[in-house]
Amino acid sequence: MLVYWEMTQACDLACKHCRAEAMAEAHPTQLTNDESKTLLRQIAAFDKPLPHLILTGGDPLKRADIYDLIDEAHQLGLTVSITPSATSTLNYDVLAKLKAHGIESFGLSLDGSTAARHEAVRGVEGCYDWTMRALDNAAKLGMPVQVNTLVSEETVEDLPRIYELLKTKTVMRWSLFFLIAVGRGKMLQPISPESGEEWMNWIYEMAAIAPFAIKTTEAPSYRRVALNRMRESGMTASAIEQTPVYRGFGIRDGHGIMFVSNQGDIYPAGFLPLIVGNIRHDHLVDIYRNSPMFRALHTPTQFKGKCGRCEYGTLCGGSRARAFAYTGDALASDPFCPYEPGNTLKHMHEQGQLLAQ
Repeated sequence: MLVYWEMTQACDLACKHCRAEAMAEAHPTQLTNDESKTLLRQIAAFDKPLPHLILTGGDPLKRADIYDLIDEAHQLGLTVSITPSATSTLNYDVLAKLKAHGIESFGLSLDGSTAARHEAVRGVEGCYDWTMRALDNAAKLGMPVQVNTLVSEETVEDLPRIYELLKTKTVMRWSLFFLIAVGRGKMLQPISPESGEEWMNWIYEMAAIAPFAIKTTEAPSYRRVALNRMRESGMTASAIEQTPVYRGFGIRDGHGIMFVSNQGDIYPAGFLPLIVGNIRHDHLVDIYRNSPMFRALHTPTQFKGKCGRCEYGTLCGGSRARAFAYTGDALASDPFCPYEPGNTLKHMHEQGQLLAQ
């Protein structure tokens, strides 16, 4: 399970697709240090294995108490990763300090293969070089890095060149985030469902030969594409169960994922801005297990339209964030998926075998 905590809205970048609608200064009512430690204790109250905590923002490094809170999380038994903004202050010493405080890995965003392309999305001159420097410094320190790349009409044709660039770096994982029109992301254009299918097949082919793992974010229908490609290649169910993509089966917004805003609001996911509680008066574990929205998101048979009748519903379930962005209903069908469900008993049986643990 992953819990994302938006520690602050403060950030020095001006990214066109920013979910957080980040600003120069912290929100005046962001969680205090004591409230933040209450949140950490709530996360640690989940059953073991405990969730993995991902510190995000804004720029989490803009919090003066960042290292104190990282240490508190570790004392509670949590593992922690971080997604700092690639600014001029993200230097070798900062990364070394994060490593010294036990950060497991960190994420960097790269939305273009050149400075011009990347900075057109990120909005600040120089951030491409800062990103390259951070990648190189992380490699020197032996820190695992996940590189996050936006997939939209503005960036998609550059993906092969970004892939070639990343092959020259030390990268643990490349995560391709398919645009959700929330926050400032409404300024950009998503690719079409048909184009999405083509690019998912390209991702599958690259994942087979890449020197790093490749995953998708807010594109759960990639699991259907990958599963069918693996079946077509003759892979057995037991072999499929050993693949990285299989480990993501069933994980989606609100199911294996939670998000807490800088002001303590609890969302099913960062890109699903549907407030279902607040850690100032609710408990994270109770909300995840018992709130009507989370319970619905745990149950694919409650999804509407073709997502609700799809034979891939359990392993995929569609992007709940995209369904909400387009319809205002988190249980509606994901408009990005062009697949028409067959509802065959054969597929249902095969899916049940693959998901059996």
